[in-house]
Amino acid sequence: MRILLVEDNLSLAEGLTALLRQSGYAVDVVHDGASAEALAAAVGFDLVILDLNLPQMDGLDVLRAMRARRNPAPVMILTARGSPEERVRGLDLGADDYLIKPFDIGEFEARIRSLLRRQAGLRSSTASFGALEFDLIARSFSASGQPLELPTRERDLLELLILRAGKVVARESIMASLTTLDADLSPNAVEQYVSRLRKRLAGLGLTVRTARGIGYFLDRIQA
Repeated sequence: MRILLVEDNLSLAEGLTALLRQSGYAVDVVHDGASAEALAAAVGFDLVILDLNLPQMDGLDVLRAMRARRNPAPVMILTARGSPEERVRGLDLGADDYLIKPFDIGEFEARIRSLLRRQAGLRSSTASFGALEFDLIARSFSASGQPLELPTRERDLLELLILRAGKVVARESIMASLTTLDADLSPNAVEQYVSRLRKRLAGLGLTVRTARGIGYFLDRIQA
C-alpha cells in the first residue's frame, strides 16, 4: 500500500514516516501543498494524509483539486484546525476522515486501517481467499491457521491481490503501490515477485494468474 504524507512540520513528518514504514507501508512525503497537488495528480495513492496549513497551497485547495479530477484516493485530514466549521468544510470537500492534532498514535493507526479496509470493501479486519487469510491490523498472512512468512515485497504484492480478490490488478497499479519516489520498481521485478508467489502458494491450492497485457489476479488452482 502506497501512502502520500503531506506535512510541513519536518519532525512530525519524519516520525510519522518512520511509523508508517515500520508498519510496512510505502510512503512518499512532501512538505508543501503545490508538491502534494502535483504528486497526487501523477501517482495513484492508496491513501493521502493531508495537513491543511501548508506553504504554497492550502490543504483544502489540494483536496478540492483532487476531487475535481475525480481522484478516488481516501484522504485523511491531519491538522490543528479543529473547529466544527473546519471539519464540516473538509468533509464536504471530499475528505474521508478528519483527525485533529495533537492525536493518539494508536487512534491514528486504527483510522488508517479503517480507511484502507473501507476502500477494499471489507467489514472486518481480515480478508480471506481459500486457505489464505490476511490480518489488516498485523499486516500478516496465515494459511490454514499457520503463519505464512513472506519477504516484504512479496507480502505487499499478495496484500494488493487479496484485497482485490476476484479482480484483475493492473501491472501499473502494482508498480505504483510498491514503489516510492526513492525506490523504483521495474516490470521485470514485478514478474519475479509474481513467480516467487506462485511457488509459495501452489501448496495452498492458489496461484497468481496473468491477465495478458493487463495485470494479475489471485485464483484457485483447479483440480
